[in-house]
Amino acid sequence: MSTAQSTRVHLITGGYPAGSPAGHDMDYARLRLLQLLGETPNLTTTVGNDFSDLAKWLPSCQLVITYVAGPHLNDEQSPIMQQWLEDGGRWLGLHGTSGGRAAPVGDDRRVRKMVKTSHHAVLGSFFLNHPPLCKFRVEVAQQDHLLTHGLPASFEVTDELYLIELQEPASSQILLTTQLPADPSPPGFGFVYDADTALLPDGKTRVLGYTRDIGKGGVAYIALGHCHSPLNNVQPFVDASVEESGTTPVSFRGSWETAAFAQLVRNGIAWGSAPAV
Repeated sequence: MSTAQSTRVHLITGGYPAGSPAGHDMDYARLRLLQLLGETPNLTTTVGNDFSDLAKWLPSCQLVITYVAGPHLNDEQSPIMQQWLEDGGRWLGLHGTSGGRAAPVGDDRRVRKMVKTSHHAVLGSFFLNHPPLCKFRVEVAQQDHLLTHGLPASFEVTDELYLIELQEPASSQILLTTQLPADPSPPGFGFVYDADTALLPDGKTRVLGYTRDIGKGGVAYIALGHCHSPLNNVQPFVDASVEESGTTPVSFRGSWETAAFAQLVRNGIAWGSAPAV
């Protein structure tokens, strides 16, 4: 009697500090990702909350999926992930994976700025800020890629519109974009930054999804996916496109409730778990 060979995926979901949801419904995101992983035969999944024990789980693992808000690769873990990718591993990063640590600016500790680290060099993108929850249109820049298979030419979502700076634009395949000439965040909202390096040269386009090859493996990142519940909602207010009163929905699933986002994650699982060519 033969046994089908399984492919192992390591799923990391969690906030910072350890045990904190960091403004996201980590239980919901973890459950939905496990459900989507469960749709693919012959996948087995291990689960973590941050990158602290990464070296233990990477051997014999083919795909790492991360949905985090705060946890990031440190300078010891980044080379381990980089080597694993070069050897053929694949990393699907979602939403807050492009973030990490924020540092106070000046004497007012409420004013914070994101800190770029070796984590972002490996991932290939760096989060600057996002305006209040809003409705926006996502354009599919490449419809012939495995990660965008089955998607319409564009689709609408309500989400946090991440402003991300590509770290290796020349070697990145841009898959998803949106149009936003200027960050509409009101004064005092979110994080500060020196320059809007998330804006592409045309002065209006921003990247929301990309992939890039790293040796025999690669990275894919999708900026969509905010979710929160009444227990972890820290959104002070939302854009009028979400709620005219500016009142934040106490429970929010956003992109998770759209067919397009579910298709993106399914495609990411297929991309990451496919046998190496």
